[in-house]
Formats: sequence, structure tokens, C-alpha cells
Amino acid sequence: MRPKSIAAVICLALFVVGCSAGRAPGGLQGPAGNVVPVPQHVERAAVDGLPIGHYIKHVVVIIQENRSFENIFAGFPNADAPMYGYLHDGTKIDLHSQNFKGNDLPHGYAAAIWDYNGGAMNAFDTAVEKWPRPHEKPTYPYAYIDRQDSAPYWTMAKQYVLADEMFPTEWGPSFTAHIDLIAATTFLNDAKTLALVDTPSVGPWGCDSPPGATTPTLDSQLHRVLKGPFPCFTRFATLAQPLDAKGVSWRYYAPIVHGPGGIYSAFDAIKQVRDGPDWSRNVISPQTQILKDAAKSGGLASVTWVVPTGIDSDHAGSNSDTGPSWVSAVVNTIGKSPSWSSTAIIVLWDDWGGWYDNVPPPQLDYLGLGERVPAMVISPYAKSGYVSHTQYEFGSILKFTESVFNLPSLGFSDARASGLSDAFDFSQKPRAFKQIPCKYPPSHFMLRPPTFLPPDDD
Repeated sequence: MRPKSIAAVICLALFVVGCSAGRAPGGLQGPAGNVVPVPQHVERAAVDGLPIGHYIKHVVVIIQENRSFENIFAGFPNADAPMYGYLHDGTKIDLHSQNFKGNDLPHGYAAAIWDYNGGAMNAFDTAVEKWPRPHEKPTYPYAYIDRQDSAPYWTMAKQYVLADEMFPTEWGPSFTAHIDLIAATTFLNDAKTLALVDTPSVGPWGCDSPPGATTPTLDSQLHRVLKGPFPCFTRFATLAQPLDAKGVSWRYYAPIVHGPGGIYSAFDAIKQVRDGPDWSRNVISPQTQILKDAAKSGGLASVTWVVPTGIDSDHAGSNSDTGPSWVSAVVNTIGKSPSWSSTAIIVLWDDWGGWYDNVPPPQLDYLGLGERVPAMVISPYAKSGYVSHTQYEFGSILKFTESVFNLPSLGFSDARASGLSDAFDFSQKPRAFKQIPCKYPPSHFMLRPPTFLPPDDD
């Protein structure tokens, strides 16, 4: 990879970080300037003509926070994750080891474009200078999590499937990522020329936001406007609608937070869910209830999303190393339950968090794809010790879920994305579960009082 000049970084960044609405100067190529053709993928039948739903009856999506692929898996065998990176001036540097308790980094839309630097993936050092982080050097983002801290994740990846080509559907932080994981889109019009971007002006993010809250928008000409719509939306279909229509059970486990509504859930931004029966029936809080439900026979819903509280989220700045143990607690509980033999668990991180990654995300439209994040597929039918190089995006998870339960496509990123078939071998005998060792036991999470900390607030 040949790094680009700092001048290019500055020009692009001046464009994307305008205060209200802005436009690229004449001739400047934004991130969507090199849009690649979008392949059409159909999720394959599992084996011998039987559908995937013959084998998989439960899909669980565990959503962690703000880590790039290389920040967790640099040096992982057979993955595209070298132990070095490039600064903006072309200097090659070794990644340094760090624990989960480090400081936060800029990870909004503007920071994503800045880090990307037209595909050179070399401006992470200048991001620290543009959005100063106290006491941190420009090389701070060029880091990987200490192997002892990330050990549970490495154990899962070595036993099951690690995907090294998973990209968020959109540039930027958590709000739009979480919407994409239930709705496959953030487009605000049928022409797909206007979309949500970044996070609402005030939390909680959704219909429970206080009056006057707004959500930034981005149009296809890359005009960014800060004061967009109130974050309570009626236009987004989500997986909840086809699941309900077909009588397929689902639950969204979400942490308790302060403020109106009191729950951190992407479904809070979906009016028909927030103001309908699904909110009390299927949005479950506290998030630790998953550990009780999944342990029971018949207690695991057909489709499950699991969102952590802030200190268990892996989010930088949370001063906590409990994230890997939280994920292990959920995985181990399901693994020891009667549901294991028919379950697929997808573990992923909602955005890159500002951490270095070497792989330039393919540009499928003006919204992204965004910087690469880790993803693992854990199942008795998952391939063993396999690194999948298939290009995935968040819509891949929705596409897989639609295939399992024979649901119609929502028609957005789930329609264009690759499914997760490459991660599975349904011709193999389902494997017995092997416990994932971790630092903190499930009781640590079950007995701890609520922290009221959202997994992300920026």
C-alpha cells in the first residue's frame, strides 16, 4: 500500500467536517468517488437441498463497541492483519500492545473519512492531532489489545470462524450502525439520496429523546446537515415486522440507562416498535436477562440481539476489561443450553472506534462501507478454525437471518450483501460445545448493580 500525502488528508477533512452543510470543492473526490459494482448474492441451501433453517433455529447477534479488526486480531494466523501500519508521511511503524482501559478516539463520520484518506488507510495519526486526545501521541491508534485481555476472543476465533472482511454498512459511529443491524438501511427517502449520519444531538437516541433533539443527515452529494429529523422514525421497516408477521419469536436485550424510556435500544428509534406491543414484549432489560433466558429449555428466542452496558462493551474510555468475559458469559450460557445444537451466534463490533486498520473498505455507495470490524461466527455447524475472506457487511447478518426463517428481504443492504454460508459446514456432525475460558464468571454480571451507562454516547 502506498500512503497518500498529508495534503490530501487535509483537503478531504476540510470538506467533511463543516459545521452545518458543506460541499466538496471542485474536483475533490470524496469517499464515494470510486464506487465499485455491487455483486448480487443468494444464500445457498445448506446441504442436500435442505434449507439453512433445517439446521439453524436460533440466530444470536452479540454487538460490542468500537474496535477495528486489527485492534483485536492483529497477528491472527491466516487473517489480513499485519502487526504494522503506516503513518500519513509513509513511515511504517509496529503496532503497540495496549489494554482495554485506554482512552477513547474520534469515531464519527468525519473521523472515519479522515482515517480512510481516500483508501490509503494512513491518517489515523493526524486524527489524534485534529481531534486532540489528552496525553496521547499521534501513534496511539496504531495499537492491538494485549493478548491476555483479548484471549477469550482469540479462543472463539480459533475454535470457530473469524471473518476478516466484515464492514459496517455506513461510515461513522454507533447510532447508524445499530439501525443498520435491525433495518439494513438508514436512507430517509425512496431515491436513496438522503440518509442518517452520526448520532442524535441528545440522548437517549430515539423516540424517548427530549423535544428538539435532531439527527444529522448526509445526502448523495455529500452535504452534511447537523439539524435533521427527530430520531423517532416511521419509514424504516426492520426485521421485527417480518418476524412478527410470521410468528417468529425475537428479543432485543438492552441495558438500562438514565433518562426517559430508560433502555438503550435501536428499536427506541423505530416508532412502530417503541409505541407498540413489541416494546414491552420483546425489548428486554436489563441485558443480563439473556443469561437467565438462554439457560432454560425453550428460553432462547429464535432471533436475539444482545447489547452490553457501557463497562462491558469494549468501548475505549470505559476503564474496564470485562467485555470479553461478558461475551463469553453469553456464549457459554448458550453453549451449555439445550439450544446450542441449533444455534448460530454472530459476535461483532459496531464500528472501528478510531483504531488503525489496514484494509480499505470497498465503497458501495456514498454511505460506505465503513472501516473494517471484527466478526466471529460460533455454531455447532461453524467451520473449525477457519478465517473467512468473504466480503461481509452488516446486511449479511440480516440476509442470513432472513434465509434461516424464510423471510422476505428488507430490500437494502441485506439484498446486496453476501450471506454467511461460507462460515458453515452443514455436512459435518454438530460439534459439542467447549467452554470459553475467561476472567470474570457470569455471576459477576448477574450480581452487579445496574451501571446505567450506555454502550456508546457519541
